Order: sequence, then structure tokens, then C-alpha cells
Amino acid sequence: MRKCVRILDVNVDDLTMDGAIDSIVKLLKDDKNNIICTPNAEIMMTSYKDDELRFILNESSMVIPDGCGVVLASKILGVPLKERVAGYDLVQGIFKLKLDRKIRMFLLGGAPLVAKRAAERYANLEGVEFVGYYDGYFTEEEEPGIIDRINELDVDILLVGMGAPKQEKWMYKNKDKLKVKISMGVGGSFDIMAGEVKRAPKFFRDNGLEWFYRLCKQPTRLKRMLKLPRFILLVIYKRLVNG
Repeated sequence: MRKCVRILDVNVDDLTMDGAIDSIVKLLKDDKNNIICTPNAEIMMTSYKDDELRFILNESSMVIPDGCGVVLASKILGVPLKERVAGYDLVQGIFKLKLDRKIRMFLLGGAPLVAKRAAERYANLEGVEFVGYYDGYFTEEEEPGIIDRINELDVDILLVGMGAPKQEKWMYKNKDKLKVKISMGVGGSFDIMAGEVKRAPKFFRDNGLEWFYRLCKQPTRLKRMLKLPRFILLVIYKRLVNG
């Protein structure tokens, strides 16, 4: 049974990384398409004003606290989450699984050739097989063909890297059309997997400063990053109002 912490009207799973991996193994035995979302503070702030996104997050099978800001918010509210479970790290954890058969995975999203390069770099995994990939620049007319292709390949896990909230809305819209066990939003993970973008050093990740590293590397992200302090201030306000 899920244990969740409610943050700005969104139910966030209170899991460790090991707990999230265990839950994924269970979902792989399910007969339906389970959506996994990985919101950081920016996405949580967006969902506060986006009713559709907030609804999708609450309808998902798992919502993991991807950002340190989400964990900080839970502490401010007096219901601390166990730990941050970064979406990229969760994917890496899935790659290490060794089940009774290989996990069939499809990569959907990213710029042209990025998903292909990501799949090629991880082609030798013992427990995962990449059975297909497609970039995120497809038209609405191409969409049915892509879904048919995914279904024909008997995919277990579909990783969707289109950025939020596009990926969440796409996964939910096509939830009943996709014959997969898990659809998981992974944001820009393909860029890191493909070697196109360097991830923040461990020091920055461990100390909640990954956002600062990314801002230094990409100053154009400043407008987006401003959602982080706004998110924390809103959480503080909610705590003061609600006691």
C-alpha cells in the first residue's frame, strides 16, 4: 500500500531509492500501464496552477520526489519524506535489475538521434534490452504509428523524455492505448545518457545544489529556476495558514 505525503495538493510517494525499485519490480508484473512521474520543485509549482497536470500526478501509480526542493517542502510541512529519489538515478537503478528475463525498454523523446545514442551507449546491459527509440519531434499525425510500433515490440518500460508538463500529459492521454507495463517521465535524462550533457558533480547533487550547477552551465534557465524560491515561499505560507 502506498504511503504518500501531500504537498500543494499533490500526493508524493514517501520512498527510498530501494523502495522505489521494489515498487517498479511489482509494477512490471501488472497487467496495466502504470504511469510514474518524477516532479521537482519546478514541476510541483507548475502543477499548483495547472489543474490538468495536478490531476495527472495524483492519478499516477508513483510520484517520486525528484528534487531536493520537494524534500525540503515536506520538512517545512512537518511530514518529511525519507529521501530524494532522482528520476535519473532511478532509471540507473532499473538498468541494474536482473530479473528472470530482460526488461524490454523503449526510449521516446529528446532531440533527433539523442535517444538512439543513449540506447547505443547502454546496449550491453545484462538485465535490460532497448528494443526501440524515437525522438520527441513527431507530429500529431505520426503519433498513432509510434504507439503501434511500441505495442508491436512488447515493451515493458517506456521512458518518455519530452520535458514537463508535456511528457506527463502525453503519457496520460495515451495511457489506455499503450500496451506497456510502465510509462515513466524522465525529462532530460536522455541527454545525460547519450553524453550530450554532463550531470552535476556528486558534491552538488548530495548538497542540494544541482540546480545551481545547471544554472551556472545554462544561465538561460534563470526564469525557470525562479520557480524554486516561489515554491518554497508558497509552502511556507501554506504551513503558516494551515498550522
